[in-house]
Amino acid sequence: QVQLVESGGGLVQPGGSLRLSCTASGRDFRVNAMGWYRQAPGKQRELVADITSGGSTSYADSVKGRFTISRDSAKNTVYLQMNSLKPEDTAVYFCNVDLDFFEGGWHDYWGQGTQVTVSS
Repeated sequence: QVQLVESGGGLVQPGGSLRLSCTASGRDFRVNAMGWYRQAPGKQRELVADITSGGSTSYADSVKGRFTISRDSAKNTVYLQMNSLKPEDTAVYFCNVDLDFFEGGWHDYWGQGTQVTVSS
């Protein structure tokens, strides 16, 4: 009954910007950590950025200074602002959300993925 929906991907020229969003819908849970991963063809999935419930952030070295992760806790939404995009940023981007359920237990959910293509 939990749904995780991503949006914001697309085709952009080098140096351009995109803003990804991911929203967790449902009930009886609290969103803990949220993160963004990406996977390019022929490569393994890698962590791009994450943000804790307290707002602490971390980034992969390859995106530091260019990407910003943020969250709107009231909307159970995580964002990834991507600036100064490079062709090597081309990948499918997935959000991952850790949900703590009020009745006990936790579960990680993955978004469906959104394609980001950086090309001239």
